[in-house]
Amino acid sequence: MNVYLLQTVNGIGIGMLYFMLTIGLSIIFGLLGFVNFAHGAFYLLGAYLCYQAIELGANFWTTLIIGPLLTAAFAYAAERIMLRRLYNLPHEFHILFTVGLALVIQELVIVQWGPLGHNVAPPDALKGVVMWGSFIYPKYRVFLIAFSALLALILWWLLEGTRLGSRVRAGSESPEMVSMLGVNIYRLFGWVFALGAGTAGLAGVLAAPLRGVDPVMSVDALGIAFVVVVIGGMGSFTGTLVAGLLVGIVQSIMSTLWPEGARLMIYIAMALILLLRPHGLLGRG
Repeated sequence: MNVYLLQTVNGIGIGMLYFMLTIGLSIIFGLLGFVNFAHGAFYLLGAYLCYQAIELGANFWTTLIIGPLLTAAFAYAAERIMLRRLYNLPHEFHILFTVGLALVIQELVIVQWGPLGHNVAPPDALKGVVMWGSFIYPKYRVFLIAFSALLALILWWLLEGTRLGSRVRAGSESPEMVSMLGVNIYRLFGWVFALGAGTAGLAGVLAAPLRGVDPVMSVDALGIAFVVVVIGGMGSFTGTLVAGLLVGIVQSIMSTLWPEGARLMIYIAMALILLLRPHGLLGRG
């Protein structure tokens, strides 16, 4: 079996996970102009909710619903109570407050579940491997690719083919005009923020059986998310998808060619794209 083919398929799976992690961050910034450094903490929260639910006897399929919904509910409450007061302030205030919120979530996770990591087993139906001739691949990773692709189609339809999506796109262009048309722009902001956090929480649930859970997983996730957003372009759904796949494939292949530099190559790719296209691959100029 060609090792590069295997790593490319691995990269597609990782890239789809990066897309699920990042699309919410891209939407939030594109609509609200809000720099959310707590986004990685929502990913962390989703992963630990998956772990806790399974420990309490729930199955993995249930956590795919519980994790994102509870994460979205928490984010919606945080947006209504605290974050919306910051929208009209400079980005420095966004960064300081959301970094603080992320640290609070991380410390609460440590208090509740301890400083050490935990393993999360995939569901029984997704254990083992599938075989296509000489190609052998883990069942869970096949599920991850297929499930993430389906969710990407649903999100695309939600943002491109529904009234909510048209309001989100219009709000990202001119919030004042949308508000004048009778749309409660702050309610829209709250729902979009919850949707973005929910997709991050879902990415955490999907990542848990791959890598386990630990209190510092949010730091790596946040770094990757910002790289993907910058490469794809702020507020671009398609750009985020393309960038997530690009980053995942580059990281996966480089882990074979140059393991020590796999993470470095991601940032080199980001720098090269910014030199050629300062607004990202598909970002608005």
